[in-house]
Amino acid sequence: MARPGFVLEVDDRTPPLIVHNGEGFLLERFPLGTRVVYPPEALPPVRDVEEAIQNALLNPIESEPLPELLRAGMRLTIAFDDISLPLPPMKKPDIRQRIIEAVLELAAQAGVDDVELISANALHRRLTPNELRDIVGERVFRSFFPDGKLYNFDAEDADNLTHLGQTRHGEDVEISKRAAESDLLVYVNVNLVAMDGGHKSTSIGLASYKSLKHHHNSHTMIHSRSFMDHKASKMHHSAWRMGEVLTEHVKVFQIETTLNNDLFSGGLGFLQKREWEWSLKDQASMLAAKRGLAAAPSKLRHKIYTDVRSPYQLTGINAGKIEPVHDKTLEMVHAQHLVEVQGQSDVGIIGVPYLSPYNVNSVMNPILAAVMGMGYHFNSYRGNPIVRKDGALILYHPVPYEFSQLHHPSYVDFFEEVLSESTDPATIEAKFEKQYAEDPWYIHLYRTSYAYHGVHPFYMWYWISHALDHCGDIVWVGANRKTVERMGFRSASTLQDALEMVSHSVGRSPSITYLHNPPHLIADVR
Repeated sequence: MARPGFVLEVDDRTPPLIVHNGEGFLLERFPLGTRVVYPPEALPPVRDVEEAIQNALLNPIESEPLPELLRAGMRLTIAFDDISLPLPPMKKPDIRQRIIEAVLELAAQAGVDDVELISANALHRRLTPNELRDIVGERVFRSFFPDGKLYNFDAEDADNLTHLGQTRHGEDVEISKRAAESDLLVYVNVNLVAMDGGHKSTSIGLASYKSLKHHHNSHTMIHSRSFMDHKASKMHHSAWRMGEVLTEHVKVFQIETTLNNDLFSGGLGFLQKREWEWSLKDQASMLAAKRGLAAAPSKLRHKIYTDVRSPYQLTGINAGKIEPVHDKTLEMVHAQHLVEVQGQSDVGIIGVPYLSPYNVNSVMNPILAAVMGMGYHFNSYRGNPIVRKDGALILYHPVPYEFSQLHHPSYVDFFEEVLSESTDPATIEAKFEKQYAEDPWYIHLYRTSYAYHGVHPFYMWYWISHALDHCGDIVWVGANRKTVERMGFRSASTLQDALEMVSHSVGRSPSITYLHNPPHLIADVR
């Protein structure tokens, strides 16, 4: 039986604790009384993955079995989550590969020969052929990619978009034409955290800017409390309304999977454990990794981390109608991630790791570091943030001035031009978004190269708007001073310095909560 997560109160016997810090980690001693929220241990996996897949397809929730939905002469489209999930990437075979192969086998038995597979990347960058192959597997890749039947969704291809209508709130629903005109759309999802899945899969992953701007905006984001609770997230409310319109026009068979918390293995296996439970081998691995990463050239250190593949195991799979399937999914996600926390603190502390959904096989630029800390980890709560209103947030990451011109060209201009004029999300949206969203060069790079859409850095900045609104002080420990100042934040050399800097608003003896993740957790703050 996996042990649940728990809250540790730091005392004089507590050893130094791991804090993720970009492409490395620190050992930090926290002030006495600090609450440390530990994630639950990995849940036990399903015993037979192939059997679980077949059971989900043949015994779906509130839907006919998949074989009954398949027939000769039909148009079948299979869409799947892109490389933004899971994080880190999983060891082969990817669970999406195993599901897609099972769906294709049933389709072949039914005589279906009009099949296309789409990476549901919305305004994310296109996946390379090798990245597509890593997800769907060699056999599927060879069967579909050479003929153009396996491809990335293009949100700027006007000829291949279909406007399905508007929601009751006037939100446009415009998605992939192929998906919209299919007799059946099968969506294959990886639900790593509670934010994923549900109507978000189809109505966001296969949508154009015309649709996405209705919920990826500063007003909606600031009122999404939090992204990990779709019932309290205005972004999810919009996606659900769009999903209602979408499913009026398109038959969707949703397949959702959940994974356990088994992120690190081998030489990084000690990151899965609580520090006082480290064996001598774990301690040796930790010291070797810490010293090796600190001494390694930046390119080697980056390669070490980007080569990490997680040994996740499947904890559940459900298929059928979107809403009841997602309800089952959330039960499993909450069983894996929820940790009960009593009350808020004056100060929240978060270590920002090396990886975000938007720098897979790339670099973590300053904006992505900010969104990982203040967008994703800050929002890893249900009920209330771990920090009280107008409290302080302290983050760890070096935040170097580093950008990928291949993957994030508009991020460079956003950082230099937009943030130099304002850091207020609403002001930025009103003054600059349209220009970047419609810029022909950014659109060209998105469509023909491997660049995120020109508007994407705006979405990332809106993603942190809840934290910006909620927190009175935000300080980065060990960060490049110039990069964090451009984003409107301050930098401290040490945790002690950071606590001193925020003492004017939280006092000299504040209550402190440290989120000890990854592995992933959701603080259920009551």
